Amino acid sequence: MWIKRHRAWEPPESSATPESAWRARRRIIKTFGVGAAVLGLDTGGARATLLGRLLKSGTQGNEESIVIPDVPWNDQLPAERNGAYQLDRALTPEAVNATFNNFYEFGSHKEIWEEAQALELSPWQIKIDGMVENKITIDVEELIRRMPLEERLYRLRCVEAWSMTIPWTGFPLAELIKFAKPLSGAKFLRMEAFMDKDVARGQTQPWNPWPYVEGLTLAEATNELAFIAVGTYGHTALKQHGAPLRLAVPWKYGFKSIKSIVRFTFSAERPVSFWEELQGTEYGFWANVNPGIPHPRWSQAREEIIHTGEKVPTKLYNGYAEQVGHLYKNINLPDEVLYR
Repeated sequence: MWIKRHRAWEPPESSATPESAWRARRRIIKTFGVGAAVLGLDTGGARATLLGRLLKSGTQGNEESIVIPDVPWNDQLPAERNGAYQLDRALTPEAVNATFNNFYEFGSHKEIWEEAQALELSPWQIKIDGMVENKITIDVEELIRRMPLEERLYRLRCVEAWSMTIPWTGFPLAELIKFAKPLSGAKFLRMEAFMDKDVARGQTQPWNPWPYVEGLTLAEATNELAFIAVGTYGHTALKQHGAPLRLAVPWKYGFKSIKSIVRFTFSAERPVSFWEELQGTEYGFWANVNPGIPHPRWSQAREEIIHTGEKVPTKLYNGYAEQVGHLYKNINLPDEVLYR
């Protein structure tokens, strides 16, 4: 007799919102011409002083914010759900997810969805360079069509102590790495977001180190959880969510999940990320979720679930310790560094 053994973070499928429920809702939205855009949830860093007010503003959501981009790869979604990735709480309603975002390229407030609609997604070129065999500049549509798409349910934990649960559609980052064929000396993956001051007014701010840059070790980037998202809720990702390509690394604070990526560079040297350069004592390279290590200005022991307002204990590595804990066992750094 075959017995399925669930991993520690993998609750029963009955705990997740049924796929049929929100797919039916998507059909209704399309019928009445309501849209959606790309992947961009939490690329934030600085916690809002009035976090309670901001949370309240995102509890109801705004249906008008669901503006699905008209792009050539729309026919690739929805993708089949991978049942290995489940949740222990209900999915965040899509209208809330689409309304309550960080996307500093367009401004520092949470209701950024309207400004983000200025982002043009096609044409969109992806550059792969550095220490790889397959240096290439490729159209994002071609890249997406080359990749094995699937849907995964992931938690998202913001450094600001709030959380969401999201159905991402995309592909394992390991597949892109396989496509690039890194050289033996490559140890890190640097990711760079788009740069266009004419479109993104936030990029006119001279005090920020644009463009937005993030990085992972290759061990992290090839971990099974590291995911490049191209969609949410069964359709192409909304612009405010970081379309057309957004990183999803659910064991790290959300600011690590860089949006609207245009470049992947493989290197022997560790890259300096956007928030690390801006305020490295508070937002470091590693940014692993750990309830036992507080942010310098607030506790990380608990989080507030967007939409419900429920406050729950935060889990080590956001509940994914079994999958990623081994990545950090032999790194000779203090815990405070690994979680900041």
